[in-house]
Amino acid sequence: MTSQVICKLLRSKEASAAVDVRTWPPVLDTDDLPKKRPPQLYKPSHPDTLAYLDFSVSTTGMLAGVKMSHTATSAFCRSIKLQCELYPSREVAICLDPYCGLGFVLWCLCSVYSGHQSILIPPSELEVNPALWLLAVSQYKVRDTFCSYSVMELCTKGLGLQTDSLKLGSPGGSSLGAWSCGRVRRCVWWWRRHSLEPRIALTQSFSKLFKDLGLHPRAVSTSFGCRVNLAICLQPHRLGKLADQGTSGPDPTTVFVDMRALRHDRVRLVERGSPHSLPLMESGKILPGVRIIIANPETKGPLGDSHLGEIWVHSGHNASGYFTVYGDEALQSDHFNSRLSFGDTQTVWARTGYLGFLRRTELTDASGERHDALYVVGALDEAMELRGMRYHPIDIETSVIRTHKSITECAVFTWTNLLVVVVELDGSEQEALDLVPLVTNVVLEEHYLIVGVVVVVDIGVIPINSRGEKQRMHLRDGFLADQLDPIYVAYNM
Repeated sequence: MTSQVICKLLRSKEASAAVDVRTWPPVLDTDDLPKKRPPQLYKPSHPDTLAYLDFSVSTTGMLAGVKMSHTATSAFCRSIKLQCELYPSREVAICLDPYCGLGFVLWCLCSVYSGHQSILIPPSELEVNPALWLLAVSQYKVRDTFCSYSVMELCTKGLGLQTDSLKLGSPGGSSLGAWSCGRVRRCVWWWRRHSLEPRIALTQSFSKLFKDLGLHPRAVSTSFGCRVNLAICLQPHRLGKLADQGTSGPDPTTVFVDMRALRHDRVRLVERGSPHSLPLMESGKILPGVRIIIANPETKGPLGDSHLGEIWVHSGHNASGYFTVYGDEALQSDHFNSRLSFGDTQTVWARTGYLGFLRRTELTDASGERHDALYVVGALDEAMELRGMRYHPIDIETSVIRTHKSITECAVFTWTNLLVVVVELDGSEQEALDLVPLVTNVVLEEHYLIVGVVVVVDIGVIPINSRGEKQRMHLRDGFLADQLDPIYVAYNM
């Protein structure tokens, strides 16, 4: 389904030179609506019949879709309805990409399944007016809202100095009355780059900013999804009628792990403030009907609690496979149909491609059941093997960003056997030369790695998609093609 403009574009000569549209499923023009009501509702001939394709761009820059069957789609909507307590009387504000991922499911499918009203706030509009999310939440007295990492970041940066004026009315002095988030009982933000300190810092900054407008800190929570399963965890935080009556689910927990142990795929919990400690935030409560196991990505064997491994998921709403216009979806079929090499060898699992670990907590939810916490460390395909150890880009990037106030963003990748560090500079070009020794020293001291190349660039050069994921492979391609237009490049080869 797409708009009339895109339909015409797909039929153009330019499009036919790039891809054969005739190999695609029928393309429906949503602007050309039928004048007569269809005689009967469509019913699939088989429950596993394909319902829709969910397309998005991966962190490696590949455009690919996943196949969602009618069975999986119904199970997905049912799980979300139970977890988030969605009923016809509810109004839900959604500030996510409405055409793919969780945004499409919440905005379109769940609205039909659960009967609640969905208010769509286009994320692209927030770049022009960061107050739009707050306006919708306040005006419609919304109780449940879902948004993305980039939306929270835009709101935090764009409205950070305007809380006093927002209490009285809208920015600019127009009299719309005082804006309030006091009715919000659940504010869930979804992203797949479950990075460590930036994620925790953004949650804290957002909660602190909107606390003055009535948003309770315990209302803010996170979720986790990936290509094979769009929502594995969805934190069900919802405050009672009074803020101090607690929530329907336990608080998300933060643990501190030894960064050196993680490099050897071991999980060792340490005290806050310990040397080489790294904070990890829980990804949210696992959805009903979802089972998770941690497996060794090479041997496919199950791992114990003290090991870092790939997150495998068994669920009724798993996708059934990849769909690409290039016809190579069979190459990664094991992502959706994997079995353990020993132990429970009968259950079919989907491989998420993310590394993490499960931790049994002492917390209980409203039903009295023990609460399993999932911690996501990083994407398997972005992990770097250096000196016989596994390094996650976000660990190094976090260290680099802390070194100087003028470094606004950082991305790392490998080129041959060299570590390349790209930093965005918010300052004068004269500062670029001063950043190089700071970057190389902090990476050496905290990670025992030698930086091969430091590239200082302008703000906005590091590509980040709408889900807040850094496109490191795109950046690497730009670096190799000499397209970054750097301020300064230092080679240490």
